[in-house]
Amino acid sequence: MEAVLTALQMVASMDVLLAMLGSALFGLFVGAVPGLTATMATALLVPITFFLPPIPAVAVMVTATAMAIFAGDIPGCLVRIPGTPASAAYVDESYAMTRKGQAETALGIALVFSAIGGLFGTLVLIFAAPSLAEFALQFSSFEYFWLVLLGLTCAVFIAGDQPLRGMVTLFLGLLFGAVGLENPAAHPRFTFGNADLLGGVSLIPAMIGLFAVSEILRFSVAPTQIDAVKAQVGSVFRGMGGMIIKYRKQTLRGSLLGTAVGALPGAGADMAAWMSYALSRKTSKEPEKFGTGHPEGLVEAGAANNSALASAWIPALVFGIPGDSITAIVIGVLYMKNMNPGPTIFINSPENIYAVFAVFILANLLMLPLGWLCIKAATRLLRTPRNILMPVILMFCVVGSFAINNSPFDLWILIGFGLLGWFLEAHRFPIAPAILGMLLGKMLEENFITSMIKSEGNLLGFVDRPVSAGLAVFTVLVWVLSGWFALKRRMARN
Repeated sequence: MEAVLTALQMVASMDVLLAMLGSALFGLFVGAVPGLTATMATALLVPITFFLPPIPAVAVMVTATAMAIFAGDIPGCLVRIPGTPASAAYVDESYAMTRKGQAETALGIALVFSAIGGLFGTLVLIFAAPSLAEFALQFSSFEYFWLVLLGLTCAVFIAGDQPLRGMVTLFLGLLFGAVGLENPAAHPRFTFGNADLLGGVSLIPAMIGLFAVSEILRFSVAPTQIDAVKAQVGSVFRGMGGMIIKYRKQTLRGSLLGTAVGALPGAGADMAAWMSYALSRKTSKEPEKFGTGHPEGLVEAGAANNSALASAWIPALVFGIPGDSITAIVIGVLYMKNMNPGPTIFINSPENIYAVFAVFILANLLMLPLGWLCIKAATRLLRTPRNILMPVILMFCVVGSFAINNSPFDLWILIGFGLLGWFLEAHRFPIAPAILGMLLGKMLEENFITSMIKSEGNLLGFVDRPVSAGLAVFTVLVWVLSGWFALKRRMARN
């Protein structure tokens, strides 16, 4: 109890609170600008942590990350440009709500359920970190292979009534994800002698091109086909109490799935959001409403987003193993501040751990008022004529894409994928599965090759462990049932 009181005193100090406020505003800005990711926000704050005591340094990282993950939903909702790869999972749904005049509801869902998911993940981090971390460490390349396959299956669910078209764009994404040297053999693939492609196709410029530049091209070619947003944004909290009650099961399921996936090293919030949205669509009593501006999927995926963010700290704190790219950066800061992660940190300096827990809770509570202010500022976009707004958006897309690697070649990726996205959507191909393929393709290949080496080429190695066998059965069952239900629907229509 004494350690808890000491931790609360540490967090309640003015320097910690000011550091959290400043990093919150920075995280909201970075997350809301297309191309500037939560990982970039965390990396940019590392030099500042050199001059801060341990708890303010950790508070800066936690707060900026939480705000940036939430803020990535804002441009996706207002102008169909996902701020983060996780936001791309449900960007079409949130933008459809905006086109229907329900922008305030979509933004309210993004804000409120991000905070709920973050608090849920924090509670799991507080009460179940050691046991959940031990379970996560049982995952080897065999289990990750089936988990990634299950994640890729989400592409079919997201595609809705166009599963074949969804598979086409998924395989396109897998193809683009195979470009470069980042493969188990380190062999240059599909580079065509271009040195800029050795590092692969950058995900963020490709994502911005597919969603944002394609939208700009569509407006340029046929501006009369772009409907104006029908309503201004009022109180984003209006009706959220009813949403929490109505979608309480979805909120709990998204938070649980996000926490479970986030705790697995290397999985992170991106996979959690894609899987959660796909699961919501598959289990919904109103699946036909998905893609038309239905809040159910936004609730579940929004909760999964930030719950995964908190649970990614579980393997980082307990074993010093990064749960995602953000915690990989944070682990370095922890070592720099003599808060060496590992089981002994819970014994030797419990007040520091409790202070980290308190920072997580405070950051998610701080998200509500500051997120509301950020939304109010961002929604001024709705009052801007689209012939003025589109060039400004294009400028942000160019700056954000270039800032990732400071590479002019990324601008060509931006343009190329913009043209590709415009072509695909003109022929009614969903583009979200392509991002999923690029996101998970490398992970699928690496885990498959590693597993084959471990099992000496024996395919039975993929199912000879209890967890991997369970995941294999579940994955195959999902495929079989999906095919069966699709066949039944087709027979019913005929």
